[in-house]
Amino acid sequence: MAENIARMIDHTLLKADATKEQIQTLCEEAKEYNFASVCVNPAWVKFSSGLLAGADVKVCTVIGFPLGAATPETKAFETANAIENGAGEVDMVINIGALKSGDNEYVEEDIRAVVNAARGKALTKVIIETSLLTEEEKVRACEMSVKAGADFVKTSTGFSTGGATYEDIALMRKTVGPDIGVKASGGVRSADDVKKMIEAGATRIGASAGIAIVKGLQGETDY
Repeated sequence: MAENIARMIDHTLLKADATKEQIQTLCEEAKEYNFASVCVNPAWVKFSSGLLAGADVKVCTVIGFPLGAATPETKAFETANAIENGAGEVDMVINIGALKSGDNEYVEEDIRAVVNAARGKALTKVIIETSLLTEEEKVRACEMSVKAGADFVKTSTGFSTGGATYEDIALMRKTVGPDIGVKASGGVRSADDVKKMIEAGATRIGASAGIAIVKGLQGETDY
């Protein structure tokens, strides 16, 4: 049902030119539709947190976004700062170049830096940027996310060469097992898209089209 799906959606606005008024509208929409969270850039976390005080909507933000090329220490600081400002969930981008270079130890330490900074205070989602990875690299990224203690793995930033696919969600779910969340993000725009992602194993959806998705599901009883 639409209400159940709404509670799986991170209502997202990460564009560089997003205005204060647009962020305010995003938060008002999230309250109206009872979305799981709003996902905003770190500079908007404190403002969003104030607008959502008392609401059952978390503030999610992004770390090392969108390239993932900041140092682990920088990502850890950014995480702690975001949580201090009111973030309840953090979506961090892995160091994609390190992954593709085969430096598993660095990638795992990079993820763990954020996990440790958020531990007991916020959920951690790891963006692996599937469109840039081979299948083997996707599997390794997911395995290291699990080892580092992340709560979710996530497909995409939405700012690279592609977004979530059914096949990637299925592979990620198979790799991480049943106990870790899988977030489909990037290009998820319709009720049909969401259904496919959930069938493949997604437990969270990142989308800027959350309202259209929920309206497309209204009246249906099979979800």
